[in-house]
Amino acid sequence: MLTSVIKACLLMKDRIVIYTDGSCNPKQGIGAWAVILHINKEKIILSGEKEHTTHQQMELLAVIKAFEYLTTASLQVLPMTIYTDSQYVVGLQRRTLKLSASGFTTKQNLPIRNAELVYQIITYLERMSVTLIKIKAHQMGNGHVGNREVDKLSRRIVRDRIRLEKIKREAIA
Repeated sequence: MLTSVIKACLLMKDRIVIYTDGSCNPKQGIGAWAVILHINKEKIILSGEKEHTTHQQMELLAVIKAFEYLTTASLQVLPMTIYTDSQYVVGLQRRTLKLSASGFTTKQNLPIRNAELVYQIITYLERMSVTLIKIKAHQMGNGHVGNREVDKLSRRIVRDRIRLEKIKREAIA
């Protein structure tokens, strides 16, 4: 049975529009991800943080979190466009067959970096109607306000977490 949101989107032939970004302070190992979903004129913001991570992991995790949200909300059947400034994420779509055939390993038969996250994204890409679009990072006036917004949000989360850790260290000292 289709939910009212799915029915409305199908009737309007709307695509879900998604902006994703990730940020990381490599020195501190603190990262964050942010997602903005535009679904049937509703704006949904998701975000989170992670320790002991990398920038690339946060970029990948942002996309996964968007897919997880849509699956939980039973909206994974709708077509979607994901705007990201990560060339790596966008490139996964065209490399799906090659990565799957290699068992997510390199030519040296070593696991590719972030194999688990890449595998999750490819699994979603195979089940969903997704268009991935690469946009320039952090550009003002590029028509993608959502990209700038997720960038600011993910960077703010990292900065706030670093400040909190500093306060904790100072309180202990």
